[in-house]
Amino acid sequence: MQSLTPLLTIAGLWTVAAVTPGPNFLLTIRLAAARSRAAGLAAVAGIGVATAVWGLAGLLGVHALFAAAPWLYWALKTAGAAYLVVLGLTMLANSRRRDVAPAAAQPARGVRASAAFRLGLVTSLANPKSALSVASMFTAALPAQPSMLLGACAIVLMVAISTLWYAGLAYVFTLGVMTAGYARLRHWLDRAAGALFVALGMRLALDRA
Repeated sequence: MQSLTPLLTIAGLWTVAAVTPGPNFLLTIRLAAARSRAAGLAAVAGIGVATAVWGLAGLLGVHALFAAAPWLYWALKTAGAAYLVVLGLTMLANSRRRDVAPAAAQPARGVRASAAFRLGLVTSLANPKSALSVASMFTAALPAQPSMLLGACAIVLMVAISTLWYAGLAYVFTLGVMTAGYARLRHWLDRAAGALFVALGMRLALDRA
């Protein structure tokens, strides 16, 4: 029972973090609606791996590492910000193209499962503040010296929550009504998504935390 309480706390905190719209949300629904459910799920797999990485980093005390080597945090943050900005600008550039056929009729064009996986992985890893958030969450919810089993269970729980949530999004956004709506509004939606990615990248770059 003592082990269950911190896991329930982590489940609640991570669920809130996962369902809050951000880069992972935008990437998953865009790949699913514009390409295919397989592409969306491949991105979800990448997000799941990234969640495990951040969970392990938080468990091993990444906060202390960044405090000891602030240049490392700065380098990771700068690289992540640059990635998000470039991804957003790419979306903005692609939104100006005129497709011969609607996007919904070309579900898998140009996106392999491996490429979608990498997009999900790198997009989720782009923000090193995620590691600090996980570290803070573990500090608040877990005992001072958690057992390896408890730490592993916490990470597995985080991965399961992220995977289920984003896989659900990938399923919903490949339903006929969603793909048809995306096809009609693709150029505007891609512009909005691209602008949001650029804004997120700029915000990360300018954040002094």
